[in-house]
Amino acid sequence: MEQIIRQLEQDHTLSREQLRVLLRGQSPELIRLLGEKALALRQQHYGNRVYIRGLVEFTNYCKNDCYYCGIRRSNSGVCRYRLTQEEILSCCREGYALGLRSFVLQGGEDPYWSAQRIACLVENIKKQHPDCAVTLSVGEHPEEVYRLWREAGADRYLLRHETADPVHYRLLHPKGQTWEHRMGCIQTLKELGYQTGCGFMVGSPSQGIEQLVEDLLLLQKLQPHMVGIGPFIPQKDTPFAAEPAGTLEQTLLLLSIVRLLLPKVLLPATTALGTIHPQGRELGLLAGANVCMPNLSPGGVRKHYALYDHKLSDGAEAAESLQTLEKRLKKIGCEMALTRGDHIQFERKQIHV
Repeated sequence: MEQIIRQLEQDHTLSREQLRVLLRGQSPELIRLLGEKALALRQQHYGNRVYIRGLVEFTNYCKNDCYYCGIRRSNSGVCRYRLTQEEILSCCREGYALGLRSFVLQGGEDPYWSAQRIACLVENIKKQHPDCAVTLSVGEHPEEVYRLWREAGADRYLLRHETADPVHYRLLHPKGQTWEHRMGCIQTLKELGYQTGCGFMVGSPSQGIEQLVEDLLLLQKLQPHMVGIGPFIPQKDTPFAAEPAGTLEQTLLLLSIVRLLLPKVLLPATTALGTIHPQGRELGLLAGANVCMPNLSPGGVRKHYALYDHKLSDGAEAAESLQTLEKRLKKIGCEMALTRGDHIQFERKQIHV
C-alpha cells in the first residue's frame, strides 16, 4: 500500500490492480493519509482558494426517465417549473452584484429550452457580464448544438459520465439512453474547446469496487478539466427510493484519489456531500476539493429541483448567504475566490477514448 500511495503521489497514475487494492483497503487511516496528500497537492496548485460558482437551476422539466433522478419524466410528484430568460438574467445580475464571476446554468433536458433559446440566453449573459464564465449543464445534445452554444460564449460544460461500466449504465437508465452516446458527447465537448467536466455518483445502485476502478481509469484517460463526485442519495419517488445512500467516507476517499490522479482538476465539494453530513462541504475541501456552488435560483423554486431527498438550498448553500459560506471556509483555512476560477492547463497530452 505504501508503494501504491507513493506512486500515486509522484506519478499521478495507477494501474487497474493498484486502484483495486487502494479502494479495497479503505480505512479511516487511509482516508486521513490520502486526504492530507490531496490537500497539500491542491494547495500547491491553487493555494487556499476555493472558487465560487453561482448555480442557477433554471428548469426541472426533463424528457429523460433516469431511474435515480427525482426530476425524471415519470415523477408526477414533482412541482414543475421553468424560469424565463429574464428571471435567469436577473439571477446572474444578483450574483454579479455579490461579486460572483462564474455562473452555472443547470437543468433537465427540457424541450422548451431549445438550442436557440439557450444560445440566446448565453449571449445575453456574456453581453451583460463579459468578464464572467458561463457553464452549461443541460445534458446530451448533438455536436451542432454544442458548437452553437460554444460560439454563443459558453466556456464550460458539465456532463457526468455517471459510470464507466456500460452494463452498470444500463441499470441506471431506461432503454434509449446509452453509455456510448454519453461518452461521445463528452468527447465532442472536449474537441469543441469547452472546459469539460464529468463525474459519477458514489454508492449508486449496483456499484461496486470494480465499477469505481473503471471510473478512475476513465478519468485518467479523459483528463477532464472538472470532476463532479458526490454521494448517491435516493429520492422517494424513484425506482431506487429504498436504496442506501453513498457514504461520506467513500466519497472523501475518492475525492482525494481524484485530486492525486488529476492534480490541477477543478473539484467541487458538492451539495450532496453537505446534505449527508453537516460538515460535508468542509470535509470535501479538506480532502482535496476546491470549488463550491451556492444556489442563485429564486428561493421559491429551489426546493422543487429535487434530484434527491432533503437537498440543501439555504444557509451556506445559498448565494445570498456568501458571508456564511466565507466564515465556514475561513474556519478550515480556506479563502473564498469570486473570480472566474479557470482551470490550469494540463501538461500531459489528452487521450481520446
